[in-house]
Amino acid sequence: MAGMVSLIIVNWNGKHNLQGCLPTVLAQTYSNFEVILVDNGSTDGSVEFVSQKFPQVRLIRNAENLGFAKGNNIAIEVAQGDYIATLNNDTQADPHWLRELMGSMEAHARVGMCASKMLFYHQPHMINSTGINLDRAGIAWDRRGGEEDQEGQEGMGEVFGPCAGAALYKRQMLEEIGFFDEDFFAYLEDVDLAWRARLMGWRSLYVPTARVYHLHSATGKEGSPYKNYLLGRNKIWTILKNYPAPEIFVFLPVILFYDLASVLYALLARRDISALRGRIAGWRDLPRVLAKRKEVQGKRSVSFSTLTGAMSPLENPFKVPRRYRHLRELG
Repeated sequence: MAGMVSLIIVNWNGKHNLQGCLPTVLAQTYSNFEVILVDNGSTDGSVEFVSQKFPQVRLIRNAENLGFAKGNNIAIEVAQGDYIATLNNDTQADPHWLRELMGSMEAHARVGMCASKMLFYHQPHMINSTGINLDRAGIAWDRRGGEEDQEGQEGMGEVFGPCAGAALYKRQMLEEIGFFDEDFFAYLEDVDLAWRARLMGWRSLYVPTARVYHLHSATGKEGSPYKNYLLGRNKIWTILKNYPAPEIFVFLPVILFYDLASVLYALLARRDISALRGRIAGWRDLPRVLAKRKEVQGKRSVSFSTLTGAMSPLENPFKVPRRYRHLRELG
């Protein structure tokens, strides 16, 4: 029998999104799965809506918004599946999405993560993400974000990790490396998890036939000060926790140069101080992050050269903002 999947959706005041999301989840052609919806203290009637309209969905009710990372972790703790799928509440999945992910996962022993093809809901010809790109400056971004979809013209391939907005994880891997870092609250927790998995020798595949349509940043608005703050803080934590030594010292000037350029761009082009505030918050928590680093690096089992095979090349710093231009245009 095919392995059981626990499909987790974290929700916060997303009733309007769940109306489109849950029917596509329950219509999956892969049959051996359970659906767990974690509600983070919604006040828009989400819980009552799901209870009445989708009684087959297992519902976990939190009294407050605990964030994407902790919401998923709570569900993983009680999930029954050998595989964990994470899905944003503002997505709609192709009927064969889960079947395609599972087919690829079960065919490869050391693959612990599978990435979906995420397309923009209102512009389905445009790619939102095909996994995580990561370069040696520690910058992570959506692989192929903003490119035209080329259905049928691309094959399955290795990526650094999946976007947790539509991902499949092997539970064995999660038990080995640890779940999402709850201190992140939201954003880049999937990059942190991918780093930790890679450091312990797990691989990640992109499955182009696993398609999901995404209303990007329907919960955390693109470009909002709060989102930019979390992205800035969590980026610092991700690099400090996971970038191996001695390479982190070798590349530190590059890392700092690119990050300074990013902060200056936010200050000068967008007049936004939230990215700077996030970095300050990240560095302020240095002792606790270094304690986490010691634990992460203590489990490391692969060389940096092995990791670089899944990394992207450095790009001209003046061209880096172009990676996000399509998101700004979408609003």
